[in-house]
Amino acid sequence: MTMKKVAIVGASGYSGEELVRLLLNHPQAELVAVTSRQYAGQTLAQIFPRFANHPKAKSLRFTEPNAELLAKQADIVFLALPHGVAAEYAVPLLNGGCTVIDLSADFRLRSATVYKDFYAHDHPAPDLLPKAIYGLPEVYREQIKTSQLIASPGCYPTSILLPVIPLLRAKLIKSAGIIADSLSGVSGAGRKAELDYLFVECNESVRPYGVPKHRHLSEIEQELSLAAGTDVTIQFTPHLIPVNRGILTTLYLAPEKHFSTADEAKALNEKITACYHAAYANEPFVRLLDGKAFPDTKNVVSTNICEIAWRLDPRTGRLIVMSAEDNLVKGASGQAVQSMNIHCGWPETAGLI
Repeated sequence: MTMKKVAIVGASGYSGEELVRLLLNHPQAELVAVTSRQYAGQTLAQIFPRFANHPKAKSLRFTEPNAELLAKQADIVFLALPHGVAAEYAVPLLNGGCTVIDLSADFRLRSATVYKDFYAHDHPAPDLLPKAIYGLPEVYREQIKTSQLIASPGCYPTSILLPVIPLLRAKLIKSAGIIADSLSGVSGAGRKAELDYLFVECNESVRPYGVPKHRHLSEIEQELSLAAGTDVTIQFTPHLIPVNRGILTTLYLAPEKHFSTADEAKALNEKITACYHAAYANEPFVRLLDGKAFPDTKNVVSTNICEIAWRLDPRTGRLIVMSAEDNLVKGASGQAVQSMNIHCGWPETAGLI
């Protein structure tokens, strides 16, 4: 099986570190370059001692990011950079013939106008937006196979889109009135020294943020609208919780058909179960919890798995759907590697199990 040379731009952040972990041990990918302005000249072993025993850790050094040089070194380049910065590297890398997998938000949206509305500046490369494929493998697998520019979804969107898209497509729920409450570990904020994310500020504390217009709403509503065939607006409240990693999302949905009796509830639940199994029974990284179990972050941390469970509430007439994932793996780096596997024609689980 053909090996591919891969590089990571922005390898010193949490998502970058997770990419390093996955790619160092990937059976078909050879990690040939990692960039970081802060750590240029230092080895992987020096910056990430956890990898010190890997054969490449003492020889592979961080370099200054240089798109033209990376295009000569690598076949595939992962961009683990802030939004607004990633696009600056994507353009020369694509021109150099690389496949680019971007973990930022720069290419997730189809509209430059929506991007400006949510990110407060003009899109740095609007001409590339029509060429980018939203890298949610369970939804866009066929398009990922042939795309040279893959926009890997955000962590919150993944935890919402995977549970909701099949239900919208099957017209089992109403597209209006969707409510999503999500709780995320502190690593979701990135590796940065800011007051709000210091241990003393986060520990023993839970707080909402990004209300009422979190940036991820833009891609969530875009993808839900495509699934529903009509414009979808949702209520989304993210919360910061005092754990390192993991996201738990609870969704409150209105079934398309009202149920009032036990028989009606049973019939609807059977349709929902059938819908989820049709969508995900053969998916390697979606775990459906049909029984009494609920999603639990401890069961998905450090994995590329998204757990999904659902319950009908006869008192309110609502469908409650819950999901759990690791924000750094299925919500970021693992999903990006999953897209690489699909794009390269490798087993989708390569390097992820």
